Amino acid sequence: MNEEKYLQFINDVREKTDERYPLSVRREMADEILEEKIEEIVLELSESLFMTFDEKIDAKEQVYSSIRGFGVLDQIIRDENITEVMINGPGDVFIEKNGQVERLSKTFESERRLEDIVQRVVALAGREVNEGTPIVDTRLPDGSRVNVVLKPIAMNGPIVTIRKFSKVPMSIEKLIEYKSITKEIAEVLQLLVRAKYNVFICGGTGSGKTTFLNALSNYIPSDERVITIEDSAELQLNGIDNLVSLETRNANSSGSGEVTIRELIKSSLRMRPERIVVGEVRGSEAIDMLQAMNTGHDGSLSTGHANSTKDMLSRLETMVLTGASGLPLEAVRQQVSSAIDIIIHLSRLRDKSRKTMEITEIVGLENGQYILNPLYKFEETEESTVEKVVGGLVRTENKMINDFKLKLSGIRKEL
Repeated sequence: MNEEKYLQFINDVREKTDERYPLSVRREMADEILEEKIEEIVLELSESLFMTFDEKIDAKEQVYSSIRGFGVLDQIIRDENITEVMINGPGDVFIEKNGQVERLSKTFESERRLEDIVQRVVALAGREVNEGTPIVDTRLPDGSRVNVVLKPIAMNGPIVTIRKFSKVPMSIEKLIEYKSITKEIAEVLQLLVRAKYNVFICGGTGSGKTTFLNALSNYIPSDERVITIEDSAELQLNGIDNLVSLETRNANSSGSGEVTIRELIKSSLRMRPERIVVGEVRGSEAIDMLQAMNTGHDGSLSTGHANSTKDMLSRLETMVLTGASGLPLEAVRQQVSSAIDIIIHLSRLRDKSRKTMEITEIVGLENGQYILNPLYKFEETEESTVEKVVGGLVRTENKMINDFKLKLSGIRKEL
């Protein structure tokens, strides 16, 4: 059956299902019963048509998912090779698969159907989106990160961006396998995390910050009390029994009930945390995070958007000043330099690969400027081409200066 006829058949099945089992009836049906009824309609309408068994099964699944699931999204989400989904209105669906962005031929039936799915996704996480609150960050049941923008902000219909959630938690072993870091560097990072160095991971969009943070957090000793703070909960920390996961909440339609990252950080300090893991710092909460790091909560981990280590430090200064505008710049820099011990910079390179570009120690301040001590830097080899980046992290000649936390934790190894 050609595509046009097949799409018409699916539409006929959907209309017959709506006619025979209206919404009031479907609400009372169990999922498996509804699926059986849709299958009966598919078999009934396909009697006079030449359809393969697979086409009939697919038609049933598409109609069922449009009623109880997420329509076209269900099939996309099941594909583990897809890492990102970009929906620019009902007729424009793009995906990132194996590092390449491509347009899908499958689309949503109508703008109304896409809006229904958006409302279902948002409601599952206990959030709401409408004309009064047209922008929301939420997540799917599997943990995938979702950003939604509706009209009147979005001119061409609902805009949905989904960052897929890996079913298998990222580990340091996988980062080694992907050649993002080496085994030697992994051992160094393990020592730094266990010795409670405050580590900040930075990079551009899609550079793998959350993935790296997730892997690094698995080095946290299992007997510590850890509190994670995120916009949308997606971190997968394994082996930690005493774990508290906190998630922000948007304001409701009346403008009340909002809970920000800043409030969660303040609240977490009263929960006897041994470590605080902030998914991403992007605003005034930076001042609270730095103060937490400076007041006995060593071993904290976080991420932020920046194109280099120096850029991240500048951005942190700007964030702090948005939350405490009266502070002099010298005091802000003192806060940053004393709070953050290590910055790890990640990047997405020209061949779409994600690499660790730099691991740098922040030593302190001198004449109002940060003293940076790069420990590892990414270097391309001669095999590198325009299409393919070949290279890795190389140890610099600089020795680690601030080794007091290593010594306090009983580690005598020189890094």
